Amino acid sequence: MNLPNTDLHLITVKLDELRPTQITVGFREVNAKRAHWQTLDKKGRAAAIDSHWFPAVLGPKSRYYVVDHHHLGRAWLEESVESVRVTVLKDLSWLEPTIFWRMMEHNQWVHPFDAAGERCEFDQLPKQLLGLADDPYRSLAGELRTSGGYAKDTTPFSEFLWADYLRRKVSETRVRKEFDAALADALSHAHDPDARYLPGWSGVVPAAAPAPAPAPAVAVAPAKAAKPTKTDKGAKADKSAKASKG
Repeated sequence: MNLPNTDLHLITVKLDELRPTQITVGFREVNAKRAHWQTLDKKGRAAAIDSHWFPAVLGPKSRYYVVDHHHLGRAWLEESVESVRVTVLKDLSWLEPTIFWRMMEHNQWVHPFDAAGERCEFDQLPKQLLGLADDPYRSLAGELRTSGGYAKDTTPFSEFLWADYLRRKVSETRVRKEFDAALADALSHAHDPDARYLPGWSGVVPAAAPAPAPAPAVAVAPAKAAKPTKTDKGAKADKSAKASKG
């Protein structure tokens, strides 16, 4: 979210006091943001800080829980940035922790999954942005989107959904040691039909199987009249005899 600081009521918060709402980031993306920061002069850095704001929810004990910009926040902390702009999406500081996290999850403002894609307890979330762990598949998912593997989407934590999909398609050793080759593998799977549930998927929906042709109608021959039996003939003869006597 990059917006100029106009007509926005922002507050300034120390960067190391911001609480993450996820457990992992992609260190490759963090390093890319650090590299970009290092190319900026003093004026450029001030402008970057002023134009990048961190959306957050005010939680128990008046702590700010950021719901976006985790990669940027960690990169800037490693570059010794002290304070950033924060905008409060909602004040939930008056809630008990259990209800607070229930509301965070209801609003899709928290992603408590580790680097293996396993669900964790909320108290396992890092206490600050420097505590975020590396998930190489999150890096792969980010590069896959940049390379056109899927479209940018507003679905919360969409890159993590792609990361979980890629865990089943590309080996972790390949991701860590041969990233470019892993990215090529990811691109070869990005448009597969089994990925069509993912946000931003841009493949071709497979055609539905044709319905089986109806079985041909079987012509039914009209029933033949039954031949009269000997009993029928005798009864008819008796009836004729009685009629002549009358």
